[in-house]
Amino acid sequence: MDNRLSSIARRERHRPMPTPWSLYSWPVVFCQANLQRTLNFVHLGTRVSAPLHSGRPATGHTLWGECTPSEEAGLAWDWVEIGAGVLAMADPMGIFTNLRLVSRRGTVLTETESALYLNRLVRQLPWQDQVRQVLLSA
Repeated sequence: MDNRLSSIARRERHRPMPTPWSLYSWPVVFCQANLQRTLNFVHLGTRVSAPLHSGRPATGHTLWGECTPSEEAGLAWDWVEIGAGVLAMADPMGIFTNLRLVSRRGTVLTETESALYLNRLVRQLPWQDQVRQVLLSA
C-alpha cells in the first residue's frame, strides 16, 4: 500500500469511522471518466449502523480510498444486508466521493453521468467481502 494511503488508513482507524459525507471535506480530485488506467482503491473502514441480531437487516457504510503521489480520492456508500451474507448498496445513486469526473474534453460530468462510472468502480471492489468480514467479527 502506498505510504500516503497507509497514512490515511491509519488516521481513519484511530478515530471513529467517518460518515460518508465527510468525503466532501477532502480536496477535490479531478479524474477523466473514460481513462483506461486502473484505480487502486483500498478498504479504509466499514461501520455497522443497525445492531446485529435485532431482527432488522444489518446496515452501515463503507469507505474506500486511493492515493497517488499528488492526490487522495475516496468513495463511500451505504449498504444493507438483504439476506444472510448477501449485501447490496442501499442506494446505487448515493455514492459519496471527492472525485469530480470529467469527459475527454474536460467538462465536468453531471451527477447521472458520474453515477454510471462510479457504480462501475464500486463493482470492481471486493467491498462485500470486506463488509462480510466486519459483520462476522462483530
